[in-house]
Amino acid sequence: MRDDIERYDGSSFDLVVIGAGPAGEKGAAQAAYFGKRVAVIEAANVGGAVVNTGTLPSKTLRETALYLSGLRNRELYGIEYSFPRPISADDLLFRERLVEQAHLGLVHENLERHGITLIRATAQFHDPHTVTIRSATGATAQGATAQVQGDFVLIATGSHPSRPPEILFDGERIFDTDSILKLKRIPASLAIVGAGVIGSEYSTVFAALGSAVTLIDSGTRLLPFVDHELAEILAEQMRNVGVRIVFGRRTTSIATEDDGTVRVTLDDGEELRVEAVLYCSGRLGNTAALALERAGIAPDARGRIAVDEHYRTATPSVLAAGDVVGFPALASTSMEQARVAVCHAFGFAYKRQVSSLIPYGLYTIPEVSMVGESEDSLRSSATPYLVGRGYFDHNSRAQISGDTAGLVKLLFDPDTRRVLGVHIIGDRASEIIHVGQMCMQFQGTIDVFIDNVFNFPTMSDAYKYAAYDGLQSLARRER
Repeated sequence: MRDDIERYDGSSFDLVVIGAGPAGEKGAAQAAYFGKRVAVIEAANVGGAVVNTGTLPSKTLRETALYLSGLRNRELYGIEYSFPRPISADDLLFRERLVEQAHLGLVHENLERHGITLIRATAQFHDPHTVTIRSATGATAQGATAQVQGDFVLIATGSHPSRPPEILFDGERIFDTDSILKLKRIPASLAIVGAGVIGSEYSTVFAALGSAVTLIDSGTRLLPFVDHELAEILAEQMRNVGVRIVFGRRTTSIATEDDGTVRVTLDDGEELRVEAVLYCSGRLGNTAALALERAGIAPDARGRIAVDEHYRTATPSVLAAGDVVGFPALASTSMEQARVAVCHAFGFAYKRQVSSLIPYGLYTIPEVSMVGESEDSLRSSATPYLVGRGYFDHNSRAQISGDTAGLVKLLFDPDTRRVLGVHIIGDRASEIIHVGQMCMQFQGTIDVFIDNVFNFPTMSDAYKYAAYDGLQSLARRER
């Protein structure tokens, strides 16, 4: 890694990538794999939100919370498990830091293996092919700048949490979804505002650690994009571990008090006194400092950049991928978007589109995962469908692990038996969803699961029983 950015002044590359998160890294590697000269400009740590503030840290915290709290093992083996002392923030974050460092090493190794030039600097457009860079480390003289040119420029700058100006985020008692990873102790009580994916995930994590969690949302149900049946099971599981869910309410004020608490006032007048607040109000694209107007690009009010199906912006030489282009803002899709963008830009006869079958994983406790159509989407399009369910309380592996509250739910066409959607709640849901995803990728039917042989005992075996249940639904329909 080099900080003397002046040495790059006037350098020319086939591809200049702004941002070394998952989209930037994979897009750069894709171009370099085919022999292109690539530079990646990153002002902070490589890895983006995936490594530093989002995907890996929050999922590692989840696994750590499960281990330290003994939630999976309580009374499972005839003994009551408990951590031998109160769980501290250091206990919770120790493993997260190890995982973060390990993945940072993998990103650096990938860039070096592909011969990619990594420049530690901030970036700003000078024109559609020229990027002005400024040292981000202070190793060179303050104000030192240089310019690099690229046949193409890929914007992969990610996003940051939205912070309403009326809320004073102090990183001590009032947190956003990035700063929560710097908490110094586990709060005895926690209010989480926003029952989206991140709010729901952290609700279950902190409840597992013993915090009294109140989850507040203006909506009428948990996670509207999740299958209603699974959302109800998840809400019930959350309540079982002590989460209080408050629907149909908004916060009117959030303020710290002299006694060390935070006062949260709801629109019906109720006041909560808690030790900490986590505010989850969506994310904004990291584009404000890029001088996009010099490249002929205008972001929307949330800093997002519009792209076409090839991930080209309004200026054909400028590409964009990842959180900065908005929905679905998943690490998995961000990587694929960047690869597709680069392949189209350089004419590689390789990856030409992002799959239309995108699996979603929610790392709540228990996990939720889905792919394809939901009951709501099928109803709205007046598409006939039937349902098959394989319950984990009938699954031997689930009995062994103690996770019997979940299920595999198949939605399928009653005439062709083709699988239209798969929805899973329970342990390792985000892993076993790929069995259903691959079946759908090849237009498979529920007979695939009936004909296939699964290891026994496994959670995946629930697919077979969901398919048999689907056949019974089909027989009832025919009768």
